Amino acid sequence: MSRIDRRSLTRALLAVAITSSWAHAADAPQEDKSQSAAGQTKKPAAKKEEAKTLEEITVTSRQRSERLQDVPIAVTAFGPAEIREAGISRPADFIALTPNVSFNQAQNVGTSFITIRGLTQVRNEEAPVAVVIDGIPQVNTNQFNQELYDVEQIEVLKGPQGALYGNNSVGGAINIVTTPPPSEAGGYVQAGAGNGGLKRTQASYGGPLDKDGHVRYIVSGFWSEFGGLLQNHYLHVPVDNLRSSGVRLRVIDDINDWITADVRVSSAYDNGGALNHVFQPLYGVYDASNAKLPLTANNHGKDKREMNQVAAKFDFRFEPGTLTSTTSWDRLREYFAGDQFPYSPRTSLNPLPGYEGLDGVQTQFLYVHALSQELRFTSRADERFRWIAGVYGQAVDRYISSGIEQDLGLGMVPLYRHPKPNDPRGATLSFIADNNQNRTYSAFGQVAYDILPELEAALAMRYDDARRRQINLSTPQYDPNAGEERSARFKAWEPKVSLTWKPDPRYTAYLTYGKGFNSGGFNQSGVAKAAASAGLIGVSDLYKPEYARTWEAGVKSRPFNWLEVNGDVFYTNLSNQHYFVFVGAVGAQVIAPIDAEILRGYELEAKAALTSHLSLFGAYGYTQSNIRKFTLNPADVGNQAPYAPRYTGNIGFEYRHPINAALDGLVRVDYRRVAEQYWDPENSTARQPLNLIDARIMLDAHDGTWSLSFWGRNLKNQKYLSDWVVGGFAHPAEPRTFGADLRWNFF
Repeated sequence: MSRIDRRSLTRALLAVAITSSWAHAADAPQEDKSQSAAGQTKKPAAKKEEAKTLEEITVTSRQRSERLQDVPIAVTAFGPAEIREAGISRPADFIALTPNVSFNQAQNVGTSFITIRGLTQVRNEEAPVAVVIDGIPQVNTNQFNQELYDVEQIEVLKGPQGALYGNNSVGGAINIVTTPPPSEAGGYVQAGAGNGGLKRTQASYGGPLDKDGHVRYIVSGFWSEFGGLLQNHYLHVPVDNLRSSGVRLRVIDDINDWITADVRVSSAYDNGGALNHVFQPLYGVYDASNAKLPLTANNHGKDKREMNQVAAKFDFRFEPGTLTSTTSWDRLREYFAGDQFPYSPRTSLNPLPGYEGLDGVQTQFLYVHALSQELRFTSRADERFRWIAGVYGQAVDRYISSGIEQDLGLGMVPLYRHPKPNDPRGATLSFIADNNQNRTYSAFGQVAYDILPELEAALAMRYDDARRRQINLSTPQYDPNAGEERSARFKAWEPKVSLTWKPDPRYTAYLTYGKGFNSGGFNQSGVAKAAASAGLIGVSDLYKPEYARTWEAGVKSRPFNWLEVNGDVFYTNLSNQHYFVFVGAVGAQVIAPIDAEILRGYELEAKAALTSHLSLFGAYGYTQSNIRKFTLNPADVGNQAPYAPRYTGNIGFEYRHPINAALDGLVRVDYRRVAEQYWDPENSTARQPLNLIDARIMLDAHDGTWSLSFWGRNLKNQKYLSDWVVGGFAHPAEPRTFGADLRWNFF
């Protein structure tokens, strides 16, 4: 972004606060000439003032309920009104509205990359962000990108959260809260359609199961089908198709005055396209900004994912506090297959006669089974000294296999747990498989003390013991190390300290220090020796854990009930950031940690309800990343970190106005800009800045019975890449989409 562009966006954000101050002066209380002898103001004036109040959000970022503006953490939160009015239905939607956080979708529905303040995830590895749904952490990154239906609140925490959220929260945490069972019977049905053959439905219904309302339930579900908009020019069909469905049952039982049970059962299914890549060098191109090359793979990629979860939470309330037990069982299964390099019906632009369609097929199968248990005691919130203590255990079994097979034009041969070297449709040429048995044991605690009524000091600490065991389940035909067993143990203390000052309820200032930890893992056996023989250092069979140490200072303010301005600055010392790279010299895909990085920056968020009809909002995040040491390639020192745009910014408005006595109209427009982004430590090529516009028009019945929404995303139809892999493997992003949804509420 040019300096002028950056200044323009920053000024636009500041204009929210400046304009709001002017509006406040214009609306300052005046003597009401129409007051009665009793001195009572007319009701319409009170109604106008009420309409100019921002939504108040209560968060659980520190494992207890607190006002968003009181928490000493940089948190971007979305309440039920904003989730509905912004049309948030998938993770990419709320990430687009969160400063210093970006999202990139890759080759299949389960593979996506979230980057937060310069910390990013890599293929087949854990994310730098803990994702928690209704108090239950997700166990694998392939669970993250899913439909968000019947969701009540979303919280995005930035900065290391290991003290309370544990391993793999080096960059932050995401809390998602689904709609709880209602105390009175009711629900909704929603149906919609859009371009690309989009059809979708969503429904929810719940209420009490007994006459006293002690037992309540809610059943929610969705179904969607998208035909696709990315055209394969060889097969003459769209290949980004996706069919998804899911159902969730949640029951809350107030067993007695001191015990509450909360049980949730959910399943979700996806069936769609995969591996929609273009190999740019076939066209003489090596440019992460070029999204105009055609998709020409001769195999229509496919992807199937199934997710199941059973979770239970019990709260036992005592006089000193609450004992909470959470238990979860997860199962994840995903298989995808598609064209192999170079993703083309021919191996070059000028192939030899008859040498077409032989580029091969690639497959990957993932199966995850997990159990987790946490016990946590939370003291009363109304005490001067408050504390939390708990223990956590998790057992994850993860099987993954990757295969390459012949492409004889007879379709793709499914490969799961065993190779098929003699299959006449396409023999298995390569097969790598391993089973990972991961066990994590933790103890954690937090104490907070009000030194003065307006000054709080807090200390949180966690000890993580991550034990990793891997068994090579390939066969000697494909891997000479078949049958090998390896094990490793990674331990870390993760502290967090904070000092919070609240001179009055409208303002909060804080200073924090936190440390985050992401355990190490295994590369392909023998890769270190092969790399050393090729003259490469920095590649090991066992890669090191990742650590982030962050200082942060911030201010949160709500000077008026219609204006909110929050800001923070941070400095992170990052060690051993995990980076996925294909090392051509040894023909292997490895995790090669970047030894040292410095990440520094700031965030600014503002919201203002200028009038009873008009609201403005905006956010800007800046991250300067700098590689300080990279053993694998020292020439990269001084470069920008991969997958880490220097800034993200968004600004928008929402205008609501009555149309008639029975109907309200709402218009919302969001503009988002993302800085240029490099995909590798070499900074070999950058995707140029993105300028994306989304909009939504809603009609709402005054009695709340129905609403009609018209929406559009990427309205300028900007062509860009959502993923780019070193070597020139480009994955195009979704083009412009639009549609309409009709919702009917019943009470």
